[in-house]
Amino acid sequence: MSKSILPKPVAVLYDWDNTLVDTWPVIHAAMNALFRHMNMPEWSLVETKSRVRKSMRDSFPEMFGDRWEEARDVFYASFEALHLDALVASEGAAALLSSLSAAGVPQAVVSNKQGRYLRTEAAHLNWTGHFHRLIGAGDAARDKPAPDPAALALDGLGCALGPHVYFVGDSGVDMEIAHAAGLTPVLIHPDPDLSGEFRNCPPVRHFDGLPAFHDFLTAEQRFI
Repeated sequence: MSKSILPKPVAVLYDWDNTLVDTWPVIHAAMNALFRHMNMPEWSLVETKSRVRKSMRDSFPEMFGDRWEEARDVFYASFEALHLDALVASEGAAALLSSLSAAGVPQAVVSNKQGRYLRTEAAHLNWTGHFHRLIGAGDAARDKPAPDPAALALDGLGCALGPHVYFVGDSGVDMEIAHAAGLTPVLIHPDPDLSGEFRNCPPVRHFDGLPAFHDFLTAEQRFI
């Protein structure tokens, strides 16, 4: 993976789930409640982490066929009962967001979580003020990994899609949207399989957590 100097970011876009916040336990519990309802085998946490990637409008019709809307409603009922009480900020997220805000670097979120839940969670953490836009599933014409939500996230900033915009995320879908939109893909992952999920959409830089990314911005590149 290249260690070349990256362009100074004029904006930073983030994935939400399991990048800025740790929501795997909630997603896992809600998915297994759904599988029990559907009389389907439950997933292990490892399976949930490897399989939950696309937005619901893209993945549920494939998984549940003509019962996908029923599945949606069951999932959201379980999710709504859990998500705010169990919401945990990822290590270093608050410090990173505050530093970039103080430096005047525009930030936005592009998530495959439904927009209303995304914005509720950001407000719950008192983070809304850090973001120019909070774009969730259904807010753009197409969801991630299509480039549409990235373009929508930058709307109004006078900033075009390009490598001077970082996309920071933890999954292959995040790297895919970065490549599709011509952004700089930055992977936050403790132990990536760069020969597997990220083989066809490699990150330009990889960090094992947000604190390391923050250190990179402040010390090595002196952007903030």
